[in-house]
Amino acid sequence: MGRVIRTGDTPAKRRHQHLRSCAEVLHLLAKRTRFDAEARDMVAFFVFSLRGIAQTIEESAQSWENRGYWRKAESLRENWRWTRTAADELERLIRQDRWEAIPSVLLRLMPHFQHITVASITRNADWWCGALKALLRSTTTS
Repeated sequence: MGRVIRTGDTPAKRRHQHLRSCAEVLHLLAKRTRFDAEARDMVAFFVFSLRGIAQTIEESAQSWENRGYWRKAESLRENWRWTRTAADELERLIRQDRWEAIPSVLLRLMPHFQHITVASITRNADWWCGALKALLRSTTTS
């Protein structure tokens, strides 16, 4: 009997996609000198991607807990807690219209994405177009 290989949608695969999106957005934002409408959408998209990472971490941690690996689950949550914290901080700054404070937050987050090489941009404006409007419309802040 052969090995069963899961090629479907997994939390790790989605997490990697969100990490890649964040790395590309950081790369593109680093080239900008100001926050125009597109850059603001990119930051809002970044918030959604951070929340996506946090969600996949919770799914993975839940799987570890279901197997009885409580320490591993809590370690995973602790190692990735920065995603939820950063998303909340960025959303707060966006809602307060404090765009001048956002570059320092993004700069602090850059080391978390250093391991991702951005040789070419695979995401385009369609990915983040309207993200700011969606973020401002949402009533839930985690």
